[in-house]
Amino acid sequence: MAQKGVQLDRETFSCSICLDLLKDPVSIPCGHSYCMDCIKEFWDEKKIYSCPQCRETFIPRPFLLKNTMLADLVEQLKKAGLLSLRHEASPADHCYAGPEDVACDVCTGRKLKALKSCLVCLVSYCEKHLQPHYELPIFEKHKLVEPSKNLQENICSHHDEVMKIFCCTDQQLICYLCSVDEHKGHDTVSAAAERTERQKELQGSRQNIQQRIQDREKDVKLLKQEVEAINHSADKVVEDSEKIFTELICVMEKRRSDVKQQVRFQQETEVSRVKELQEKLEQEITELKRKDAEMKKISDTEDHNQFLHNYSSLSPLSESTDSPSINIRPLRYFEDVTAAVSEVRDKLQDFLNEKLTNISLTVTEADVLLSNPQPEPKTRADFLKYSREITLDPNTFISGCFLKPIFSLCTESMKTI
Repeated sequence: MAQKGVQLDRETFSCSICLDLLKDPVSIPCGHSYCMDCIKEFWDEKKIYSCPQCRETFIPRPFLLKNTMLADLVEQLKKAGLLSLRHEASPADHCYAGPEDVACDVCTGRKLKALKSCLVCLVSYCEKHLQPHYELPIFEKHKLVEPSKNLQENICSHHDEVMKIFCCTDQQLICYLCSVDEHKGHDTVSAAAERTERQKELQGSRQNIQQRIQDREKDVKLLKQEVEAINHSADKVVEDSEKIFTELICVMEKRRSDVKQQVRFQQETEVSRVKELQEKLEQEITELKRKDAEMKKISDTEDHNQFLHNYSSLSPLSESTDSPSINIRPLRYFEDVTAAVSEVRDKLQDFLNEKLTNISLTVTEADVLLSNPQPEPKTRADFLKYSREITLDPNTFISGCFLKPIFSLCTESMKTI
């Protein structure tokens, strides 16, 4: 039992900088002990002679002497094997900082990942070195945030002071000395107050983005419905046309193939155009969501100064891309082909022989949803382009573009019967 108790107290004989057993232990004026090389390296690097645990500062730099009694005690425990088990497990108990991690500023040698950064000390701490901030009253008012690599950006380059003031005149962070020096007389507020205003602006931008996302999602939904309607209509007319053309197989075998090919080609063309717009809108939604996530990340930043730095580097929100008006027409695109073919099948042989070229042209001029509007006719010649003897439903694609010339000619033929 006694042996186990010594092993559990291994941290008593460990250096809080390297987290290993004390080597050449020295005690500094505050009473804490460290490896001689660790505390020397710590003081050389920081240029401030303070205790890494209690933060007490010493002036001048203390003269270090090896604590022989503590060194002998550690050596005897190591030889007795009372500390060996904990020593072997120690490296596995810690997570070391990688290239992308924020490293503990107190650790020497191989550094551990920082658990928190202190905006007052401007130092990042691992779990071990962070404990004094939780335990000692002197650190009670220190502000701890998520680990940050940009703590030095909080320091004024001119006065080496923490920047807690925002100059509205020059739109930059400044320290107190700046406010009474080169920024004297400028309009200034606290960094926290400026962050509050910018937070409101950021929230407004996010609401705008979210509204645009909702609008684009509605447009995409309509386009998907339009694709289904076009496909359904095209499939239906192909099926009905097949039945009618069977009766005219002897004279219509080639013509049936031509019409089917034209309908399918136009179906593919219109679906492709609708899907192209759909893809653009989905890309815009993706970009808006990415922008919203970026703004959320900035909005969640706890460090006021870091928030303002990130906010200033935020790229402006792009203007909304105006999409063409999406008007869903009645779900009829190709249906009138069935009725038209039935009515003119007795006269269609002569008509198709003469007007095959016209049929091909009218099918390819189909406009289901998204084509650019034609200019309004102004002269008599312009209006005559649209003249027909029979007027059909203008909302129906095929009747307007494919069957009008057929009906016109067949009507004339029927008069002679």
